[in-house]
Amino acid sequence: MTFLTVLAAIFGFGIIITIHEAGHFFVAKKCNVKVNEFSIGMGPAIFSKQKGETKYSLRILPIGGYCAMAGEDENSDDPRAFRNRPVWQRMLVTVAGATMNLILGLILILIVTLMDSAITTTTIAGFHTNDSGESISTSEQWLQKDDRILKINGLNIYTATDISYALQNDDCDTFTVVVERAGEEVTLENVEFRDTQTNGLLDFYVYGAKKTFSRVMEYTGKTFVSTARLIWISLRDLIGGKYGFHDLSGVVGIIDQTTDVVSKGKTFTEKLWMLLDLLSFITVNVGIFNLIPFPALDGGRMVFLFIEAIFRKAVPTKVEAMIHFVGLAALMLLMVAITFQDIGKIFAR
Repeated sequence: MTFLTVLAAIFGFGIIITIHEAGHFFVAKKCNVKVNEFSIGMGPAIFSKQKGETKYSLRILPIGGYCAMAGEDENSDDPRAFRNRPVWQRMLVTVAGATMNLILGLILILIVTLMDSAITTTTIAGFHTNDSGESISTSEQWLQKDDRILKINGLNIYTATDISYALQNDDCDTFTVVVERAGEEVTLENVEFRDTQTNGLLDFYVYGAKKTFSRVMEYTGKTFVSTARLIWISLRDLIGGKYGFHDLSGVVGIIDQTTDVVSKGKTFTEKLWMLLDLLSFITVNVGIFNLIPFPALDGGRMVFLFIEAIFRKAVPTKVEAMIHFVGLAALMLLMVAITFQDIGKIFAR
């Protein structure tokens, strides 16, 4: 792990936060909402500059940022205050941050796809063998070369990453696999995946396809959908108890994991590819997380806006502000606890 790798990870995370807050900022300006401050980072300000009605700040802790709008959590007589703008405009401002994160994720996935040497398919090209050419793959008893994997245990398979996730995430010894074989869908029951030499679950190879415009665009879209779905599945599993508090990571953990993975790249191109690939996952994660209907998050604010749009009456300002305050306090406490856990993991390692 080098200083430059850590710096690149911090810079990348900063870009993700900046893009999110810039989404709120620019849409707010377009909707004629007064923005009091646009800040990147939290804590004491390193740099601040007042330009017109807005103060622009760079703060010391790269763990967030904010776009502070007039009348966001209090009543105001200013017609340009956030709460005085039409509800549809406030909805646009609220979802703009997450939308920009998702767009950034799509762009990064496209760049990563273009940097790769080929398009990775989900069609089986062959099975693992030993030095003598003998099969060491158990799945060969069920699967065949040129089978295109469609589902594993009910999970739709869009990319090769989905295959890895499906095999590693389900706590079972055998799998139900749906493949396309000779133009027909075939369901295979009790399929066992295992390399008998390494005991690894991936005991086969898939084809790489030549990059064309249509394949690149299709693969980019599939990867984006797969990434977003994976995040929702992880959230569901977290709520369901499959994952615990010790599995969570905050900003420190994300930067540490990013630098650890990127440092394994042998060349600059490999390091850059790994960094962009991880950043694409993180920015989609940030976008989806912010849409969760929890107080203080963008999704929580959208709930109140939907209530106002449906009933033609806003929830009292003090009530909404108190709910968001409690939600923010809970999130900050969780963030602090996770940060200490991340630091503990680093020292323990």
